[in-house]
Amino acid sequence: MEGSAAQAPGKTVLRVVAISGSLRRASANTGLIRAAAEICRESIPGLEVEHVDISELPLLNTDLEGPGPGAFPAAVEAFRGKVRAADCFLFASPEYNYSISGPLKNALDWGSRPPNCWGDRAAAILSASGGSGGSRSQYHVRQVGVFLDLHFVNKPEVFTRAHQPPSKFDDDGNLVDPDTKDQVTKVLLALQALALRLHLGKLAVAAHSS
Repeated sequence: MEGSAAQAPGKTVLRVVAISGSLRRASANTGLIRAAAEICRESIPGLEVEHVDISELPLLNTDLEGPGPGAFPAAVEAFRGKVRAADCFLFASPEYNYSISGPLKNALDWGSRPPNCWGDRAAAILSASGGSGGSRSQYHVRQVGVFLDLHFVNKPEVFTRAHQPPSKFDDDGNLVDPDTKDQVTKVLLALQALALRLHLGKLAVAAHSS
């Protein structure tokens, strides 16, 4: 586990790296991440969300890696550093052709290059998409997460049907639907609970072995 949860008086502060699988300016999925960050600031102490932009990552090409371990292009090194420093993860992505969006898959792959930066931490998924709400994309992300050694929140699941009434997002991609905000809040609380269980379990193992 790479992340190092910060300690506030009587409280563990978990750093959440949040990644949107859509690069569009008014992306609803990026809007979900903005909403998650706002919810944490306003009502979930101990959980801090940082949106990590993946738009500058090159397409995965191992020819771009240097001769030594960890010799990656600058944008990839910076991204991997953010991933390593996280205590848990939040993904928000549309569904493209029944599967994961290309930008998100590319980010997952760069983070998995040896040594894998994702492993043994909690993760949650949100999605805003068409009729399915992104369900098939979410299940494919979970499948990739098996190799990445991620521990996903299983319930609740949030599949936001972005184009069906009532309106979920404004023209800038900001989440405006109260019911969807409530669903996002429940996912964040479940992510916090799972990440804390994993964190405390690791502390207990370390104490037992010392």
